[in-house]
Amino acid sequence: MKTLHSYWAYVVLAVLIFTVVNAIIGLVQKKEFTHKEFRLGLFTLITAHIQLLIGLGWYFMSPWYKALKANGGEVMKESAARLLAVEHPLMMIIAIVLITIGWSKHKKQVKSEAKFKTFAIFYGLALLLILSRIPWSNWF
Repeated sequence: MKTLHSYWAYVVLAVLIFTVVNAIIGLVQKKEFTHKEFRLGLFTLITAHIQLLIGLGWYFMSPWYKALKANGGEVMKESAARLLAVEHPLMMIIAIVLITIGWSKHKKQVKSEAKFKTFAIFYGLALLLILSRIPWSNWF
């Protein structure tokens, strides 16, 4: 499950980066929001939620969760363990909540500019949170 979570993260990150860049380009160039952007936003939402489910499944089986349950104080003192046991899961959940809010808010917008702006802000903030708490040492 850990391997699946790690590899799926590349997919999520690539799709999210593409969606944010596409939203910024659409906003700056005042493009029309089309079915392509709609589908891209939806695909990003779906891949992120799949990653959340895989991640939660892995988290509750992980040694970091067990360590946190057994001795939370020690885990919180060590930055690497705290990242994996607390910071990473919490930030990823917040990021996926932002993606979900962005998806919901964009559907209520009428103008293309507002739709692109909503994606750029919410999906962009989610991307920043994700990038800030990826355990990079485990990725390379």
